[in-house]
Amino acid sequence: MTAATALQPRPAARILLVDRDGRVLLMRFTPSDRPPLWCTPGGAVDPGESYEAAAARELWEETGLILDCGPQVARRQAQFTTFEGVEVDADERYFRIDMDACDIAAGALTELERRVLHSWRWFAPAELADWPEAIFPADLAQMLEDTRCR
Repeated sequence: MTAATALQPRPAARILLVDRDGRVLLMRFTPSDRPPLWCTPGGAVDPGESYEAAAARELWEETGLILDCGPQVARRQAQFTTFEGVEVDADERYFRIDMDACDIAAGALTELERRVLHSWRWFAPAELADWPEAIFPADLAQMLEDTRCR
């Protein structure tokens, strides 16, 4: 991204889906314009949609789960280029769901997601630091610790 490029605002809802062993679900994306990467389920908030509604919709679309995402537990600003090639300034709101591990079956992926969403996996926090592919957010292990139910 260059300084002259106007970044598009991108409100987004992301889900920290954590199993009883403390593992977090991540999705592996394999876009054609960059190396593979992993990130939490979630995505852009649709016009007129709340972050909470977007979290529930994205959770269902990407995992097939219909669950209450609860309250927002974290917020992060990030600048990046989307898979569509749009440079954005993302306002990401995170929602945490603690549950038993389960099988995942997408509910309704977009055409783009069907092309670039390669797989999913439950990650133990210790695996996040030295995983050979990029994981976003980079501070995910700390975010999991900070949002853990006490």
